[in-house]
Amino acid sequence: DVRSDVMKFNERARLDTSQVNDRRGTKAAAIGGGGLIGIVMLVVAALAGGGGGGGGGAGGLDIGGLLEQLNASSVNQTEVASDIDERCLTGADANAEDDCRIIGVVNSVQEVWEGLVEGYQPAPTVFFSGSVSTACGNASSATGPFYCPADSTIYIDLGFYDELRQRFGARGGPFAEAYVIAHEYGHHIQNLTGVLRRSQDGRTGPLSGAVRIELQADCYAGVWAARAEQTGIIEDLTRADIEDGIDAAGTVGDDRIQEQMGHSPDPHTFSHGSSEQRQRWFMIGYQTGNPNACDTFATDNL
Repeated sequence: DVRSDVMKFNERARLDTSQVNDRRGTKAAAIGGGGLIGIVMLVVAALAGGGGGGGGGAGGLDIGGLLEQLNASSVNQTEVASDIDERCLTGADANAEDDCRIIGVVNSVQEVWEGLVEGYQPAPTVFFSGSVSTACGNASSATGPFYCPADSTIYIDLGFYDELRQRFGARGGPFAEAYVIAHEYGHHIQNLTGVLRRSQDGRTGPLSGAVRIELQADCYAGVWAARAEQTGIIEDLTRADIEDGIDAAGTVGDDRIQEQMGHSPDPHTFSHGSSEQRQRWFMIGYQTGNPNACDTFATDNL
């Protein structure tokens, strides 16, 4: 069935494909799937002097490593031609094609933040399949979508959206996918404002900088959602869309992930926040539309 109550793009809106670099390979590959939304394992490794990707938080449960094990089964990547410059021209294309839709979301998110952050510096999004080389090290699709501050770039294997539904139990939908992108651009805002480094002390736990950073990025995703229609690129966000975003945020809470892996939730190992926290901070951003309401470092009531 095709839902009629999902995020729609202005069919006449022009898409800017220069904001997306399509590095998806032309060869089929077998890779591990899935990962945590907003995971910044590569960022931690790079800023701590490490060279590679992967790895978990400092001490306690190695969430990244366990996710690699959880998602060890292979999935086949089909050949994808890098022809987005020809296919993804308008909002009508975004309504019709999955990768064009993500380009439309990237355009909308960056336009919103350009209006909110003085001196905003655009960040590209890279589509990849299988593995990718970044300024933060090499990464596989199993890492999940991530932001690398060393090259100010968001990286995503679009196959992650299938994992979000199939492995993490999210309802999915276009806005759930948009939430993922908006969250990663939240990390870009944190990098521009100098806040991102506050997550890089290696600590985990319910009040750690790592959790505060992730919850703030969720809140920033909500700020974008509140203002998305103002860009003229997205013309209709429904209540069902927002519920899809809330659902997606809940599926990647630390407690939900740990339960799925057969562990009792251990707040001392949290690095992204609980499902309830992630949903609540997204809604704070959405209900206020104000990035100043997203100061997760100013409160212990996370």
